[in-house]
Amino acid sequence: MTTNGAPRPRRALVTGCAGFVASHLSERLVDEGVEVVGVDCLTDYYPAERKLANVERLLDEPAFTMVRSDLSVDEVEPLVEGVDVIFHLAAQAGVRGSFGETFASYVRHNIHATQRLLEAAATSEWPPKVVYASSSSVYGSAERLPTPETTSLRPVSPYGVTKVSTEGLAHAYHRSHGLPVVGLRLFTVYGPRQRPDMAFTRFLTAAIEGRPLDVLGDGRQERDFTYVGDVVDGFVAAAERGLPGRVYNLGGGRPVALADVIATIGELLGCRPRVRHHPVARGDVRATCADARLAAEELGFVPSTPLSDGLAAQVAWALELFERVEVVSAPVPAS
Repeated sequence: MTTNGAPRPRRALVTGCAGFVASHLSERLVDEGVEVVGVDCLTDYYPAERKLANVERLLDEPAFTMVRSDLSVDEVEPLVEGVDVIFHLAAQAGVRGSFGETFASYVRHNIHATQRLLEAAATSEWPPKVVYASSSSVYGSAERLPTPETTSLRPVSPYGVTKVSTEGLAHAYHRSHGLPVVGLRLFTVYGPRQRPDMAFTRFLTAAIEGRPLDVLGDGRQERDFTYVGDVVDGFVAAAERGLPGRVYNLGGGRPVALADVIATIGELLGCRPRVRHHPVARGDVRATCADARLAAEELGFVPSTPLSDGLAAQVAWALELFERVEVVSAPVPAS
């Protein structure tokens, strides 16, 4: 972590630390000499064992402490005490799951938890800088592509609505308390440890197991896929150089069709994936594409990982995970 912006953090709080992006971020911070307090409530959105595997290496690091806590109900103030930077990534994820009765979980973990964290940070003796994760879902079916940060926010899913609310809360605490907040709108992050409900992991799991790949829609929908290592670079840069009150797009600006991703997966695995199409899901949009010029100018954020390289890393991780599961589930020979 360079020091040509804000001073290097000595101690950081990472929320949702056992999650996909946050576990990678926590590792980067520890490797760069930052003491990290990670907090996670290990919701049942996907198995806790999978999340704990994400922080397996970190649990052996003297500079990392993990606290199991629910930001929506548990005491937050002790977590922010003595912290220079808060990286807030804890959230109830998933566009499709946000419809219906399960929306209550999104309100709890995305809105209520964020408000309590911001309140604790703003009223602490030495308010830390807060870098929080938002999402390209705030744009919905964006009125222009590539999409700059000035585009109207028109989410088409309840999940997207909660992310708009997250941004609104952060701006409210910035205006009312002077809390230095920086928002990052993430565009379809992929790579090792990607959540099991996300497309690349679902496709890889099906292909490795020899099952058809279930695709929602015709497969020609495009996404601005961004490698997790590049996204971590963006978080670190936002802590150093992000302007308080600003929100930045983190994306590569090079959308790719799902069908092309599936073809690349087939090449990497040496197979020809079978595809099974289903109707488009509620809340899905046809295309996303970040205009990331603001992040490039002010953060120095320029994603550098080609999709083929990032996919190769995720394929290697998926194969290792599959082999580990196979070993664990294999029958024990009779003595």
